[in-house]
Amino acid sequence: MAALNRTTLRRLQNLPQIPSVWEGDRRPLSNADSHMMLDDDDVLEAGGECILWVDGSEGVVRAMDMVGPDAGPEALVRALLRAMEHPQSPAPAGRPQKIVVKNREIQFYLRGVLQDLGISIDYVPELPLIDEIFRGMEEVAINRPPELPPQYAEVLMEKAAHIWQDAPWRTLSEHQIISIEINQWDVASLYVSVLGQGRMDYGVLLYRSLESLKRFRERVVNDESFEDLEQAFLGQDCLFVTFESSADIDEDDEDEIDLADLPPSEIEPNFGNLHPLEGLRSILYEEEALTMLVALEAFHRFFRNGRRKLGSDTFPTLSSRYRIPVPQPDGEIQQVSVKVSTMPDVSDELLQMLGDDDDDDDDDDDEFDKPLLRDDLVPQNSFLSLGAVPWETVDFLRQSVQFHQGAEIDINTAGDGLPVVMIQTSHPKAKTMIQDLKEAGGVKGIGFNPGENPFQDEQYDLGILQTKNGELYLFGEFNEDDPVHQEARKKWDRRCKLTNGWCGLIIAKGLMGASRGQPQFKDMIALLEVRWVSAKDLGIGPLQLMPMF
Repeated sequence: MAALNRTTLRRLQNLPQIPSVWEGDRRPLSNADSHMMLDDDDVLEAGGECILWVDGSEGVVRAMDMVGPDAGPEALVRALLRAMEHPQSPAPAGRPQKIVVKNREIQFYLRGVLQDLGISIDYVPELPLIDEIFRGMEEVAINRPPELPPQYAEVLMEKAAHIWQDAPWRTLSEHQIISIEINQWDVASLYVSVLGQGRMDYGVLLYRSLESLKRFRERVVNDESFEDLEQAFLGQDCLFVTFESSADIDEDDEDEIDLADLPPSEIEPNFGNLHPLEGLRSILYEEEALTMLVALEAFHRFFRNGRRKLGSDTFPTLSSRYRIPVPQPDGEIQQVSVKVSTMPDVSDELLQMLGDDDDDDDDDDDEFDKPLLRDDLVPQNSFLSLGAVPWETVDFLRQSVQFHQGAEIDINTAGDGLPVVMIQTSHPKAKTMIQDLKEAGGVKGIGFNPGENPFQDEQYDLGILQTKNGELYLFGEFNEDDPVHQEARKKWDRRCKLTNGWCGLIIAKGLMGASRGQPQFKDMIALLEVRWVSAKDLGIGPLQLMPMF
């Protein structure tokens, strides 16, 4: 049995002892219960359990935690210590005089751990306050409406699968708007904007008014702070369907996986509603579900019939009418007539809005003279590392690699070797990357630039390749708080100073083989000797992750 260390004991003993009785317990929850209790960022495994510590005298919850079913009794103690020192309710810190539990094993465990804190640990057959809390959660979960009306859930999932197979984001940009005239369920027309050309978020937005669509686009262009963008996002008036992976993906790998590379069986649609007065709601009610059903089917037919014309350089003027079958509760089928049309004038207006913003910024501070940071050079799921290659190995690679870009001068061979960025991928992707770099004139420099994700309050060190044609390419995102990367960056900077600002890029094959992460000489097929570039010389300033819609 683990024991509290002496410093923790002394800290807890210094807390005032409250003349109250606390109840404590852990119980399994259904998924419906857990969704009601958790924030979007929390993760709960199937069959998760809820830990509760409540002050029975005051009738308040002092600590609540969600744990996996395999979490040991230590999880109860962690929550209890938090209830004492940092209660989540507006209550002072303190120790209870008495704790009651309804599990003998928990009673004996707590007696052993808390024996020096002067707290009585008793067993009782019932915990009335905790029982009442869990009954309330169960009632709320039972009464919570499903995310989709059951009678339309299957057909909506079907329509969403058609959209995923169509992949309209390969053809349409977000500013290319298509109207769907429905005139049903108090909806006159919907205005479709497609997400996905940025290869981050895929989906379809169905705006209820052109005013809402234009207002959002204008705010995205003009608002710079994260808070302003968040307000713009919540101020939209639209229905939406977005797509995500149905498989469990490690959080660290999420940004590196492109959903378009996954099989359709691993793609899951998410439906929802946005409104300025409601905010974000992940539930569609019956009339919204019917509207979504008709709109998705109409858009699917229109896109399927006009794909080639829609993919032309100029957004064309197209219009079609369809009769969409809608199942009724009595088993009958209602035919809904819709008209689907492209909106070139609106699309030009939205595009001009972006152009005007570019011009304004050029006048102010030439911000848009700066190269755009691209992320389509380095293949996804590549293995990246910062290190150094001994000078003898550098001499060997200069003669043996398939592609070599040499330095313009003799590099000072000081220190333990040439500082390098190693990118290991599959052989075909490595050859494609090398060809792309050749077409860009080669690599001019390698640098690091600060970046942040305001959604998760995380700071990043962005690795950037600067090609000779002026493009900037992202090759890696490194968490600034990662001690491994911190140490690698210190060594990198020190080595670059010793070489008078010279470094290298090595492209290697063998990602899926035995040499993954440790490429051999035969795997290294390109060496590029380039200059180190400071963040100031890159000239793009700190970068911030922005929402796609």
